[in-house]
Amino acid sequence: MATAAAAADAPKGGGKKKLIIILAAVLVLVLGGGAALLLLKKKPQVDENGDPIVEEHAPAHAAPKPGTPPVFVPLDPFTVNLADKEVDRFAQIGITLEVADAKTGDMIKTYLPAIRSNVLMVLSHKTSVELLTLEGKEKLAKEIMRESVRPMGIELDDEEEEVASDTSKKKKKKKKRNVESPITNVLFSTFIVQ
Repeated sequence: MATAAAAADAPKGGGKKKLIIILAAVLVLVLGGGAALLLLKKKPQVDENGDPIVEEHAPAHAAPKPGTPPVFVPLDPFTVNLADKEVDRFAQIGITLEVADAKTGDMIKTYLPAIRSNVLMVLSHKTSVELLTLEGKEKLAKEIMRESVRPMGIELDDEEEEVASDTSKKKKKKKKRNVESPITNVLFSTFIVQ
């Protein structure tokens, strides 16, 4: 019976030893991880005056460097019925998007189905009178640019809203931060209205 009692006491003492060893190992790992973090943490760079140097990150869609050619992303031609009420009219419009670099061009191609849908919606709400003037074409190019970046989660300011908020002082509009478009220009390759 003495051996049975001794055997019953042995696992309890061994369990405490295992628990102490496990806690010690966890403590060593935590302290070692903290020490590694402190050693690997970058020290802030300072200039000759002892002031910290702040690195400025380039915007996601920076303007192209001088001397680099732009990248063009042609869209398949659009053929749409126009919003003229008195007579059936349609337009066939070829559009090419100008972007800063090939990486942005690839990003545009990823969102191409949504971009085409948005552009079709803009075109189908236009009348032939709006599209035949130079001002109408310029306005269309701005609307196409705005709608082309919307699937990417970029909201460009609408100039008409800004003008309306300037003329009516009663309406106070929240000032949006200036967002740079990844599309630098909208070019028309064909423009037929019938």
